[in-house]
Amino acid sequence: MLKKRYLLTPGPTPVPPESLLAMAKPIIHHRTKEFRAILAEATEGLKYVYQTKSDVLIFASSGTGAMESAVCNLLSKGDKVIAVSGGKFGERWGEICEVYGVNARIIDVEWGKAVDPAVIENELEKDSEIKAVFTTLCETSTGVRTDIKALAEITKGHQAVLVVDAISAVGAEGLKTDEWGVDVVVAGSQKGLMIPPGLAFVSLSEKAYKLTGASDLPKYYFDIKKAKKSIEKGDTPYTPAVNLVVGLVEALRLIKDEGIENVISRHRLLAEATREAVKALGLELLAPESPSCVVTAVKLPEAIDGVELVKKLRSKYDVWAAGGQADLKGKIIRIAHLGYMNCFDTIVGISALEMTLREMGYKFELGAGVKKAEEILAG
Repeated sequence: MLKKRYLLTPGPTPVPPESLLAMAKPIIHHRTKEFRAILAEATEGLKYVYQTKSDVLIFASSGTGAMESAVCNLLSKGDKVIAVSGGKFGERWGEICEVYGVNARIIDVEWGKAVDPAVIENELEKDSEIKAVFTTLCETSTGVRTDIKALAEITKGHQAVLVVDAISAVGAEGLKTDEWGVDVVVAGSQKGLMIPPGLAFVSLSEKAYKLTGASDLPKYYFDIKKAKKSIEKGDTPYTPAVNLVVGLVEALRLIKDEGIENVISRHRLLAEATREAVKALGLELLAPESPSCVVTAVKLPEAIDGVELVKKLRSKYDVWAAGGQADLKGKIIRIAHLGYMNCFDTIVGISALEMTLREMGYKFELGAGVKKAEEILAG
């Protein structure tokens, strides 16, 4: 049978042809007027998506590199911070802090739940020495969205800066960096920004940037002061990932053409259609109280092996969804509606899920999920 891949994972995500074609062009040298113009357009486009007037710095790394840069540039050994851990990627903040000798107070949140802002406020009220609050806008391992606006309202009244992992959320979830007062936002290229993995981004408020002057943690490649000094001159401190930046410019043009609010609305619509479709099949959401517009995590019946389900989706229908991680392995399936996706990607995903569930013995009305999704998307 002819195969056509449908990539519905929460990263990497499909890459638009405009970016693919741009990246296929002959490479240019990075220390040239030509590349500086491309870099400048990429930087301005990122500021548009971030909704910030601050520079958005670019590193040639995965999003984790931007996370590490936030820790090692803002803090000193022994500093006190809060790290919210409600999933596989939230755990990473605590792990990075531990490596650098930062004293992280871990706020463990049940997987599938969002942190209660009141818990963070209480911790900050109890200890005025806390320097930063690390959290995740969209926890892709659980499909949970954190109320970043509420957290920013809290950190405004304290010395602590709010540092947000928005790696999967930038360009997909509502995020008004300056308006809300979010101090640090880190992101990656292979999610809502619609290009392959390999670029990481970080923005800093004035409040956050002041901390870089006092930080005594080791840093070289991920030195934010070096990166900021270079970008102000329209350059990068080290060799950039030239063709990825070229592809990024094309992806950002597409986002600008659609309009960032329309992009967010599209993600919201696809997410709603997916959630209602799986409920129509008699399935439950892992995060019904705080669902993300990036990816939907769906609980599977005990009789259905989630690992086998994901394998069958790939092997028979070439639909690439994601399974569960850690304790959720085999228990959930994660269907993304992220980046270069539209209503028909969602329909294909739900249809393939229905056919595979039926093949595995799950009883339901065939077509119920697709019907529900179509009603929402058409409406």
